[in-house]
Amino acid sequence: MAEVKKRVLMVDGMALLFRGYYATSYSGNIRKTSAGLPTNAVYGFLLYFFDAINEFNPTHIVCCWDMGASTFRNESYSQYKQNRSEAPLELRPQFELVKEVVAEMGVLNIGITGYEADDCIGTLSRMLQENSEVYILTGDHDMLQLITEQVKVVIMNKGRSNYTVYDIKTLFETKQLTPLQVIDLKAFMGDSADNYPGVKGIGEKIALKLISEYKSVEGCLENLDKLPNGVRSKIEANLDMLHLSRDLARIRLNVPIKCELEQCIWQLQRDATIKKFDELEFRGLINMLDVI
Repeated sequence: MAEVKKRVLMVDGMALLFRGYYATSYSGNIRKTSAGLPTNAVYGFLLYFFDAINEFNPTHIVCCWDMGASTFRNESYSQYKQNRSEAPLELRPQFELVKEVVAEMGVLNIGITGYEADDCIGTLSRMLQENSEVYILTGDHDMLQLITEQVKVVIMNKGRSNYTVYDIKTLFETKQLTPLQVIDLKAFMGDSADNYPGVKGIGEKIALKLISEYKSVEGCLENLDKLPNGVRSKIEANLDMLHLSRDLARIRLNVPIKCELEQCIWQLQRDATIKKFDELEFRGLINMLDVI
């Protein structure tokens, strides 16, 4: 009998949780238990989670989390992500609650202080791709830099079960970029969501043109004399920020964590899950357990 192909689903936990929260809170009617505990984000997380399981049929699952606001990137650049407002009051108790639920289902939670979930996902994807194919589930286009022959990035689009699956070929066809060029694009244009500027005055259009022509940051710097004066002067005036932005954009692949494939085998702990869903009054979700 042929061996079952191993497929790891790596879940960007915060991406699903925030999406779950905002998809269900815009009406102002936030789902709570009868004791008053907000659960709408966790409920939404689980809907997206089960959709992805049905869509991608993983044999293994691991869920990665941010572990607090401050990381090594804040030490490099104090303004990193400082433009973000505090999490809504009803979302805050759900940060720990969602991890409890995930653990009860039998899924490994991974996070490490000082690093972002992206860095954990990057590191683990490199470890686990040796013996399996890896699908990274996220809404974050920064993750496209992690694509390899064995690693695909699944971007969640608006609505449920609406995905764009990127591999090396799709990435180049749709964005004319290689995975490593995703980092260099951010070096030039910055990232307003993460609050670092790149090269002031260079937006996506010029950044893409530079990368298309000169392939990398180094390629551009070696050919500064060939660039239009306006672009050249912007790069020269912001050289330090160009290099810093590139470093901030680069997902680390060497986070000090370990995870064996056997630790993340997907096998729903049905009884524990039903008990937890009952406790949180997720009765509608219990019926979904029969089809995953």
